[in-house]
Amino acid sequence: MTLFSLIKEDFGTVKRNDPALRSNVELFLNYPGLWAIFFHRFSHWFWQKNFRLLGRFVSGVSRFLTSVDIHPGAQVGRRVFLDHATGVVIGETTIIGDDVLIYQQVTLGGVSLSCGKRHPTVENGAVIGAGAKVLGNITIGREAKIGANSVVVTDVDAECTAVGVPAHMTKRIDNKIPLSHNVMPDINKELFEYLVKRIAVLEHTIQTGDLETMKKKDHELEEVYQTFIKSMKD
Repeated sequence: MTLFSLIKEDFGTVKRNDPALRSNVELFLNYPGLWAIFFHRFSHWFWQKNFRLLGRFVSGVSRFLTSVDIHPGAQVGRRVFLDHATGVVIGETTIIGDDVLIYQQVTLGGVSLSCGKRHPTVENGAVIGAGAKVLGNITIGREAKIGANSVVVTDVDAECTAVGVPAHMTKRIDNKIPLSHNVMPDINKELFEYLVKRIAVLEHTIQTGDLETMKKKDHELEEVYQTFIKSMKD
């Protein structure tokens, strides 16, 4: 595609993805993510043509106007949508595929000062929740989800969900609902609830000597625990 075809497609992407959009005029007034992508198309073109200083200049203007910092060397695919966008940081060697959705305050950053590939690769259809930090030369798989405020430092498989600090993978909640952050599992909460219930059973058994109840509750908790472990592996 030509540069201007990409830009036209970027504008159409916002219209398709944001139900809050009421008119075309709003595209010019209220969508810093759209304009950040717009400026990046030009800065990346200059970067590829070896006009590195000019690419940096355009990137700097974009950062000043939009509060989005995209290095001109980053590769951004088609129909990428930065929703709200403020505070998004995307490093030089980042590769973003097509149809990726990124919310505000996301960082696609590095963990070293070495040269070479040091930033994430985000494959087609991935969703990265608000405030998430995806760090290092790792891969976020096709249609994966990253929960809000998660810190991801290892690969995330395709169609999986990663949540927590540091993030842990679980199986995909619903492949058809790309914005369902509210139903993502709270791994720490589930584990703490399991431990609290386990302690309560042990205390009850010590106080009453009721081994039958303990065996019954222990069996129930073991099923809960195995389901939890399976969700982490799937």
